[in-house]
Parts: sequence; C-alpha cells; structure tokens
Amino acid sequence: MDVILMILYGIIVLGFLVFIHEGGHYLAARAFGVRVTEFMLGLPGPNIGFTKGGTKFGVTAIPLGGYARICGMEPGGESPHLERVLACVLRRGVANMEDVATELGISDDDAYDALEQLTEWGSIAGPTKKDQFNTYRAPEIKPSRRELERGAVAYELGQQRIVADPRGFFESERKQQYRSLPFWKRSVIILAGPVVNLLFAVLLFIVLFSIIGFDVTNTQTGEISHMTVSPLQAIQAGFTYIGMVISAVVGLFNPATFGDTVSNSTSVMGIAVMAKEYADLGLVMFGQFVAMISVSLGIMNLIPIPPLDGGRFAIEVFQKISKKFVSLKALNYMSTVGMLLFVGLFLVMINQDIQRFIFGNWG
Repeated sequence: MDVILMILYGIIVLGFLVFIHEGGHYLAARAFGVRVTEFMLGLPGPNIGFTKGGTKFGVTAIPLGGYARICGMEPGGESPHLERVLACVLRRGVANMEDVATELGISDDDAYDALEQLTEWGSIAGPTKKDQFNTYRAPEIKPSRRELERGAVAYELGQQRIVADPRGFFESERKQQYRSLPFWKRSVIILAGPVVNLLFAVLLFIVLFSIIGFDVTNTQTGEISHMTVSPLQAIQAGFTYIGMVISAVVGLFNPATFGDTVSNSTSVMGIAVMAKEYADLGLVMFGQFVAMISVSLGIMNLIPIPPLDGGRFAIEVFQKISKKFVSLKALNYMSTVGMLLFVGLFLVMINQDIQRFIFGNWG
C-alpha cells in the first residue's frame, strides 16, 4: 500500500507541476495568437483526449512529463514553396508528396520540406501510419457554434476546398506561427513555463505561511504555538529558497561542487518517496514540498542546454545576435548531447535513491 501511495503522490505532484508549467507556455502562445495543436500530460505517444479551439487536450500512455505543441517552433529557415504547396494540398484535399512536386514543378525534397513544415504549422495534416506513401491532407475544421453563426465553414479531414486568395490565406496561417513573432514575444513564450512554476511556488509560500500558518515548538517548554507571517515575509522566504536552488544548480557547472550537488539531488523515485513522507506530515508540510519541487522544476528548465527551455532561449538569443538560423541538424546534435547528460545524471540519482530509500546505506 505504501508503494502505491508513493507512486500516486509522485504522479499527482509532478503531473500538476508539469501541467502548470506547460500551461504557462500554452497561455503565452495563445495570448500572442500562436496556434497550439496539442496540450498533453505525458511523453509523446498514444493518447486520449478532446479537441477544443483547435487544440487537443489529453493524457498520453506514459504519464511522465508533458508538452504543448506550439506551431512554428521548428528550427531552420522557411521553405520558399510554402504558399504554393499549401494551396495545392487544400485544392486537392488529399495529396501525395510526388504529386505536389510534379504539379508545382519542384523537386521531391523541396516538396517534402514544405509539406513537413506546413504539418508542423498545423496548416495541413501529415501522413498516418496506414498511409503507404507520403500522403498529406487538408485539415479538419470544426468551428464553434459562435463561429458558425458568423459564417465560418466546417471541413472534414481531406475535404477539398477553394482558397480565393492564396497569398492572404498563407499570411493568415503564418501569423499563427511562433516564428512570425518578434524576439521578445518568442522569449515570453519560452520563459513562461519556468516563470509560472516560480510564481506558483511563491504564491504557495504566501498561502502556507501568511494564511494557513504553521506550528512552532518552544524547545525549552515544549509548548506548541500557531504562527503566521506577513505576505512580504512569505515572499522573502520564497525568493530566498529560489536563490538557494539557483546556487545549487550553478554548482553543477563547478567541478569542485559538482559531486556534492548531485549527491544532494534526487530523481523521480526520490520525489515520490518524499511526497508521501511530507503528505503524512500534514497539509502545510506537503504544500512546502510541492513549492520546493516547483522551484526546482522551474530553475532546472532554465539551464541553457537543449532541449530545456533555457536551451531554446539561448538559441533564440544566438539567432537574434548572429542573424542566422540554427539548423535542424545542429539542434538535434545539441539536444542529443543534452539528453545524454541528463540521462547520465538521472542514472546516478536513481542509484542514489535506491541506496538511500531501499537499502538505507546512503550517507
């Protein structure tokens, strides 16, 4: 039963914190008019959910992590054939890559690049597992009741449609893409997730310390008294803890402190174990634990290594300064290196947690 509770508490804590983290990205993107095709809790894969406002909300088969699929975040420059390829697919309804290339007089590679980019934009639907060829389709459109009253038209997946103004339609699609935004708006979308985690933690500190309050034991008399502090003091406590976590994360980049920092860290397993321990201590202690994990999640995501938010922000800064795009190949290489680093750290920390919580022989 304890193991089940540990898993349950771990999923609840991490699931909720990932939800508000990705919610920050989602809300920032939608506030700037950027299309978000998926908002999922869990790793990419088979999922269940519902679609509303052009976004599919749901849960995947592996409920660890989460993601918001923000359109137009693919690396590299834009294909010069996007407008014509988009019009071709919409006109045909269903189109194979080779047919698009032949009709437009471009190479298969150029057609494929444009089709894949438009798929990333959510402007067309990509091939399914059942497709024998690289088949693309005009997207399904389900207007809301209010939109239907305003004259919007519903379309089924793969249904042909006539676009009277291909240039205007393409520009309207492009305006819904992350890449169409100025640097500062792209930065807001990237940093919104970590910022929401940090703000949530500070808000939780205010609720716990200024509204609910906490018990203090007099070490001399053993008397227990209930106390609250001002919201300003609670905020100061929150930012003090944030500063401590930042110092700890910086320690990962210092060879002299790297070992101590890793040994004092924990994995998903440790979070699950501690979540139950803190929950057993009461609401206030459990709330403090959730706030601490939220801070850690926010700060860790600011590390300037792809595929973390900090890595994406570093790439945006580089592109802004250099006026050059980071290629897909370069981004994949950096992301692979980053993932290998984090997998290595994860394996070290999971070993520590096994030694600590199962065998009880970790110092």
